[in-house]
Amino acid sequence: MTRNSDGGGVDGVGGVDWDTEAETFDEEPDHGLRDPEVRGAWAERLRGWLPERASDVLDLGCGTGSLSLLAAEQGHRVTGVDRSPAMVDLARAKLAGRDAVFLVGDAAHPPVGEQRFDVVLCRHVLWALPDPGRVLRQWWGLLRPGGRLVLVEGVWGAFGIAAGTVAGLAEPLGGRVLVERLSEESVLWGKDVDDERYAVVVRGD
Repeated sequence: MTRNSDGGGVDGVGGVDWDTEAETFDEEPDHGLRDPEVRGAWAERLRGWLPERASDVLDLGCGTGSLSLLAAEQGHRVTGVDRSPAMVDLARAKLAGRDAVFLVGDAAHPPVGEQRFDVVLCRHVLWALPDPGRVLRQWWGLLRPGGRLVLVEGVWGAFGIAAGTVAGLAEPLGGRVLVERLSEESVLWGKDVDDERYAVVVRGD
């Protein structure tokens, strides 16, 4: 099962110590994106989800910063947040010299003050947070007018949140809700999967 490190903090869902997991986190194909084909597939997806112009992207539950790096390579300015200091250290190293800042903090309550963003991006985070509807409203409030949420989620056995549930929670936000099914795109995961994986993009433009 693929999970982001912010799914409950350093000792999160299932008692996972994410500071300990950080050392090997990138070994999963869809975590480290070390395989050129997997990396290219995620880069292509991000190009479709993120604005064409250079934008401010808030990557919540950023883990080791793999998606942050892709966004930065596409010209975006990135702020990453994760509860695990070890993950944040790895993300800072991975994006050293780029227009990126990484903060230790809770994805549900990002420590960004009054700063606002063009995109809130999260992968495998929302499912593990209490009261996801409230969290989505909080994230929507972090966006500038015309901003967008990019939510990559799934259902893995007893864990996860269904696409229909996320889309339903997003509808009251007032944006345009788009659902993309990702389960059959094995290149994104580095293997064939038979569970539910998807992206919900909520656009305010």
